[in-house]
Amino acid sequence: MTARPSLPPLAALRFPPLPRALHPGAWWLWALALATAAGRTTNPLLLALILAVCGHVVVRRRGDAPWALAFRMYLLLGAFIVTGRVVFRIVFGGGQGDIVLFTLPQIPLPAWAAGIRLFGPVAAEQLLGGFYDGLRLAVMVVCVGAANALANPKRMLKTLPGALYEIGTAVVVALTVAPQLVESVQRVRRARRLRAGGRKGPRALRGILVPVLEDALNRSLALAAAMASHGYGRTGRIDPATRLITGLLVITGLLGICAGLYGVMDATTPVYLGAPMLTAGLLVAVAGFVLGGRRLRRSRYRPDRWRAGELAVTFSGIAAATLMYLSSQVDPAGLYPSLTPLTWPELSALPALAILVGALPAWLAPPPALTQEEPEPVPVSTAKEPAA
Repeated sequence: MTARPSLPPLAALRFPPLPRALHPGAWWLWALALATAAGRTTNPLLLALILAVCGHVVVRRRGDAPWALAFRMYLLLGAFIVTGRVVFRIVFGGGQGDIVLFTLPQIPLPAWAAGIRLFGPVAAEQLLGGFYDGLRLAVMVVCVGAANALANPKRMLKTLPGALYEIGTAVVVALTVAPQLVESVQRVRRARRLRAGGRKGPRALRGILVPVLEDALNRSLALAAAMASHGYGRTGRIDPATRLITGLLVITGLLGICAGLYGVMDATTPVYLGAPMLTAGLLVAVAGFVLGGRRLRRSRYRPDRWRAGELAVTFSGIAAATLMYLSSQVDPAGLYPSLTPLTWPELSALPALAILVGALPAWLAPPPALTQEEPEPVPVSTAKEPAA
């Protein structure tokens, strides 16, 4: 393939970027930033907009690898989360409100279960509260699913520090199970259609489930064996004291990062659980990574570099999260619709702009490099053959 000739800056804007795989860290940072923006609001209009942004970026920038097919599973998981939260409010009492939609027969409970109610009147305020909370959690899960569909987990393994290399190997093998399940289901269903399988619905589950699980596990084990044969997980000698200190630093730092991310995403938590906890966890984790990386030496073949596309994707996600944070400081009422009294959710300009900024990777990121190219059409000759 010939290289593209150098062009002037204005002329280069007319040409689309060459297809290539984006750095997986850029997709993860973008997705986590959108999840942070989703955790700052319960407005269903804004959450639906974030969901549309994630779906649009995934459709335009995902490849044809097996893990790119797993986004639909996260959508189904999000729908299950929303349904579960609404059903939970109905079963365990949703009558705290002025607008009672319907009344179910209430089941009496013993005295030791005081404060818990099964069924009874269901109010619109409690039902919408469960729907808003479930939708927020579902959108955050879908954001993580977008990162899984766009980022290459095998390439993400190369960017992990040495202290997490063995854990990263196991995580990469585990992450390949779900995408392989999706691909295996499609392959088994295609084979059943070719064999004219007569069973459909629940009766066909047994004929699909066993081959799918067997094929997915075999392919994951083959990946693990291939990674082991290439030296993945090989470590140097280290004394037990250093290993113990490294493990404590890494685990403590990761716990601090998790608590800090929860504090940043949830506006109701104390201030010290937000940015201060996240910063302290990062510092402790980095110390553990540096200390643990000394016992592992590995070479890199074609290292992933950060270019303009990676920076554009990362900055778009960070800008969306930052603008959403500013919106929570300027107009918090627009991010949290009132349930008492019940009001219609409104779509403000600043949070809508923040979410739309997160959709820029659909155009700024380079298109993915497909592994399976479509065959070129064979020209059909319309000329008549000479008579014998």
